[in-house]
Amino acid sequence: MATGKELPSTASSTSVSTTGESRPNHDSSQYDVEKQSVYENDASSAAVATEPCKDPNIVDWGGPNDPENPMNWSTVKKVTAIGNVSLITLLSPLASTMISPATADIMATFHSTDETLGAFVTSVYLLGYAFGPLVIAPLSEIFGRAILYNVCNFIFLIFSIACALSNNLSALIVFRLLAGIGASCPMTLGAGTIADMIPLEKRGLAMAGYIMGPLVGPTIGPLAGGYLAQAKGWRWIFWLLSILAGFVFVVTLLFVRESYAYVILKQKTERLRRETGNPNLRSALDTGSGSKVLFETSIVRPIKMLFLSPIVFLISLYAATVYGYLYLMFTTFPRVFEGQYGFASGSVGLTYLGVGIGAFFGLVFCGAISDRLVKSLTKRNGGPPKPEYRLPVMFVGALLVPVGLFLYGWSADKKVHWVVPIIGTAFLGAGMFIITMAALTYLVDAYTTYAASASAAATVFRSLLGALLPLAGDSMYNSFGLGWGTSLLGFIAVAFIPVPLIFWKFGERIRQSKLSKVKF
Repeated sequence: MATGKELPSTASSTSVSTTGESRPNHDSSQYDVEKQSVYENDASSAAVATEPCKDPNIVDWGGPNDPENPMNWSTVKKVTAIGNVSLITLLSPLASTMISPATADIMATFHSTDETLGAFVTSVYLLGYAFGPLVIAPLSEIFGRAILYNVCNFIFLIFSIACALSNNLSALIVFRLLAGIGASCPMTLGAGTIADMIPLEKRGLAMAGYIMGPLVGPTIGPLAGGYLAQAKGWRWIFWLLSILAGFVFVVTLLFVRESYAYVILKQKTERLRRETGNPNLRSALDTGSGSKVLFETSIVRPIKMLFLSPIVFLISLYAATVYGYLYLMFTTFPRVFEGQYGFASGSVGLTYLGVGIGAFFGLVFCGAISDRLVKSLTKRNGGPPKPEYRLPVMFVGALLVPVGLFLYGWSADKKVHWVVPIIGTAFLGAGMFIITMAALTYLVDAYTTYAASASAAATVFRSLLGALLPLAGDSMYNSFGLGWGTSLLGFIAVAFIPVPLIFWKFGERIRQSKLSKVKF
């Protein structure tokens, strides 16, 4: 079995890289990659000697140091690639909440007083996050990551402009949905891109930088959106997003390079066929399946992973619930800080910074200890590293989330000084980042072969809750008030505290059980 830096091939079977999701295996009885974790693959790859390719028609990497292999790219090239993905990933969630402070102006423009519909104008964007990954993930297996980034960036640009030009509320909602579908690409493929080029022992730090966008973007957006809407009107929010989207589109078009091993070897094979005139050449990662079969197989994989793998389901549910808290609480900020504390409509955006500051501290915490913890636990326990070694940091996040919810809810309910509820949101932001970071890194490490699909599964769940929970926000808080309404969320968060412990104790056993060995 070969992973990462080398892909030795034989005439009877084809090796597969853990950096991609396509799984060629001409003799499935000899090797079942679907039942391997990244840790088993990485551990064994160190012991595999490079074997000469017995079939001269198989196109593989040119040895363990082949510069075409993304694992062997220079540090500058890797940092540039991940920086580009992180930039797109920051813009994408920025647009999700940027119009939140201007909701009242939008509803007034279109002569509507429906509060639920007003919340839906913001949250419908996240429904695009739920639908987009189901198509983007399988398409990336056929055409690669780079082209999907470019196409989806263009879609986001076009429909951001369409939102700015909308002449009725229905059109705005539809265009927001389509913009969200385009914007879901970095959320779907980002983790896979990192897994393509970053070895296990350094992946935690790279993932921390990537995940910062989805968590900080929604907190920066309302700040900028509030002042911009107050000064220029809500349409200028979409014009600003369009300008930023155009810039990101050009940067990505110029600098993003393909990192998916399956597509790189496919392109190399096609080049060699032209140069040598040998039509029998085939990629070492060629499954032998046509694009239609591959797409049909891949398009259901995220859903199968979500509902047939207990690990993917529970970890995704936990991360999605915490993510939903963020958008649900955002619905309360205008009533709390504008209605109760007397903030101006533009200044309300400043209150979202509490979550962002907390998320930043979560980033520092995870970036500092995640990779070190994996190395330390691996050394202490012997053997190869395990996905469960990513989970101890989640214990901290699991405690911070309910603390933040209770502090925010009751301090706002009792009208304590406005800084106290903002401190509560900072606790929530830190806990949310830590949980999301640990959950996504755990899934990528446990299912690196299916990194994009695992990420898509988690994104679908997270986005559905993020889109739908805010619709219940006004009704819940009108019925229970700020204190008990937020405490209800806090009690749910307390019930989830044992989840990291359960997976720490039994995660490996669950992964190796028959229940988890589903053919994806």
